[in-house]
Amino acid sequence: MPNMADITVKKADGTTDIVYVALAPSGGDNTPATWRVESIGTVAGNRPVLTVKSRGSKDRLARIVEGTLSYPEVYTDTTTGVTSVRLRELFSWTSVVRTDALDATTAEIVAQAPNLMKSVLLQASMKAGFAPQ
Repeated sequence: MPNMADITVKKADGTTDIVYVALAPSGGDNTPATWRVESIGTVAGNRPVLTVKSRGSKDRLARIVEGTLSYPEVYTDTTTGVTSVRLRELFSWTSVVRTDALDATTAEIVAQAPNLMKSVLLQASMKAGFAPQ
């Protein structure tokens, strides 16, 4: 199993790095590992948070990994100076990895799935909120 570590990814501009700082490792099945972007804002509750948890399937033929990214839209009240969260955008995923699959098959889907999420078409679909037509 992988060890907890910070995760660095590119922001929407394609050049700027953003770091999801490792806060808490998973304690085992159904206990999420948690990361937070510490470089945004001055209030911890107003920052992006990533959680990932895993568990075995009921029939024990697969491992299920689920993740959620919660990304807040923050604003500052111009009269009070108080910063608040207006809404949270959510992105979640589920990966079901069969324990009886060949390592090469698992490696291929694990490589292709995030690359599909990086495709221009799927990103445009998610931004628009509609499937391609």
